[in-house]
Amino acid sequence: MLSTQQLADLQIRLLKEKKELEQHLQQNDHFGLTRAFDHEAMGELSNYDNHPADNGTDLYEREKDIALNEHYELELSNINQALEAMQNGTYGKCAVCGGEIPIDRLEALPNTIYCKEHSPDQVISHDRPVEEGVLMPPWGKFDMDDKNEDVVFDAEDSWQSVAEWGTSETPSDLAFPQDEYNDIYIEANENVGYVEDYENFVGVDMYGKNSKVYPNPQHEHYEEELDEEGIMTSFGDLPAYEHDPYVDNDD
Repeated sequence: MLSTQQLADLQIRLLKEKKELEQHLQQNDHFGLTRAFDHEAMGELSNYDNHPADNGTDLYEREKDIALNEHYELELSNINQALEAMQNGTYGKCAVCGGEIPIDRLEALPNTIYCKEHSPDQVISHDRPVEEGVLMPPWGKFDMDDKNEDVVFDAEDSWQSVAEWGTSETPSDLAFPQDEYNDIYIEANENVGYVEDYENFVGVDMYGKNSKVYPNPQHEHYEEELDEEGIMTSFGDLPAYEHDPYVDNDD
């Protein structure tokens, strides 16, 4: 239960904030939104002769003004609701459940008429601009893209096949710059044509039984890693094939 002094202090704060908001909106003419078009707010008779980039900047500023104006209008509306609740004697009680609002919450947000559990701000919007759906990577939109266990040639693979020939990005655009321009694309170090490294040099029969090891640079690198770790693979110790890589396992 709020004391008379606490209620008076909160009311003084609300009246002061209300006055400051109204003066701010009056001085900037509601961020220039009383004018019909953005070029009027910029003092232009027409935007016909303006560069598209300048129009884009003006549009961004206009959108920012709209967002700021909505924010101040909402804050002013909340203040008026709180002042009205003070006049009705319901201030300090949640408008939804009727429970007491803690004094700490009222001191932090004197314009609130809701408890924490029933605040309208509980719901976080996940709506994103439609432009992000266009600018997002191409994979994730087509069949097989959401099946991580599949090894089919999906949209991500098609992008990587094209991107390895070069993109418009430069090394400075990446968090971890690459040495080669042909490697400047997302997951450039991913294997092409196979998933795991050993699949590039291990041959299997029709039943999936490992039968051969084909020597190549990936095979040598893989052997070095196994030697450093001191481990064996599920299909045997690869260094055993170094002398005769084409000998079958059954021999």
